Amino acid sequence: MSSALTDLLLYPIVQAPMAGGVSVPELAAAVSEAGGLGFLAAGYKTADGMYQEIKRLRGLTDRPFGVNVFMPQPEHAESGAVEVYAHQLAGEAAWYETELGDPDGGRDDGYDAKLAVLLDDPVPAVSFHFGVPSPEALKRLRRAGTVTLVTATTAEEALAVERAGADAVIAQGVEAGGHRGTHRDVAESDGTGIGLLSLVAQIREAVGIPVVAAGGIMRGAQIAAVLAAGASAAQLGTAFLATPESGAPAVHKEALTNPLFARTELTRAFSGRPARGLVNRFLREHGPYAPAAYPEVHHLTSPLRKAAAQAGDAQGMALWAGQGHRLARELPAGRLVEVLAAELAEARAALAKDGAR
Repeated sequence: MSSALTDLLLYPIVQAPMAGGVSVPELAAAVSEAGGLGFLAAGYKTADGMYQEIKRLRGLTDRPFGVNVFMPQPEHAESGAVEVYAHQLAGEAAWYETELGDPDGGRDDGYDAKLAVLLDDPVPAVSFHFGVPSPEALKRLRRAGTVTLVTATTAEEALAVERAGADAVIAQGVEAGGHRGTHRDVAESDGTGIGLLSLVAQIREAVGIPVVAAGGIMRGAQIAAVLAAGASAAQLGTAFLATPESGAPAVHKEALTNPLFARTELTRAFSGRPARGLVNRFLREHGPYAPAAYPEVHHLTSPLRKAAAQAGDAQGMALWAGQGHRLARELPAGRLVEVLAAELAEARAALAKDGAR
């Protein structure tokens, strides 16, 4: 592993940045304090909102942490398709007694302003989702002392990450919960994706920078597996979603192990971009008709998702979760890091013992 990345970690455990209020400073601090690398999610926040969370996190820990930033999205959505979807959602708005959001709520997620803050007051690590920053931006962050990571879902995307000059690539397998970090949103590729172990192997052979494996990891033995496949660390999201420090609504946490929600599925229903979540009523009813229109659909459904959460209605929420969700454990985040590290050590010892025979 690159020493720049190694220096941030006691254990090869990264807490995935989960946007929408899940990855709060308390969660990131608990993970970092325990020896992992905690992450804040700047997605859907203003630059000042991101900065205020960074300040809160610094008040909770002196350990390294990271911040995740969404890349600006190109204009490619058909307004007509978004309008048709809005008409389909009219019944949802009436049911939750709210208005639909404005689909023209912005495409860049305040990227330039956030980058300016992170360059002016650097943090130990910054990761990027939905694309690759410019080589100049990555170079400026490196000069500021920040380790940079970028998500990739294919070996080709990983090569683009390496060429741009990032310090590490996050290999996101199709098992991962939440949004796919594809660099281009192509509707024709819906329903496709590479499993994590195959993806790590492909990316490991394609690039020379460290690989962080993400997707469905819930146990220390799985961390051992991705490390054996060539990853330098593992990134876990759903595993930390159930912790008390997570900012996820209680109904979301409970749904992870509720037999009512037996499986996950990739859907555009909530945001217009493929994302993996627990299959509920909203996903079943609207997923087949949702257009490829991110972030327009995200803005459109935002009031509906907030109203459903306030009502405690899991059937109307975006219940983002990875394929390993049934393995979620209601442990404090710091304790979970310790348990994962112990499981990892046990798995490695068993592998070494078997190899010595």
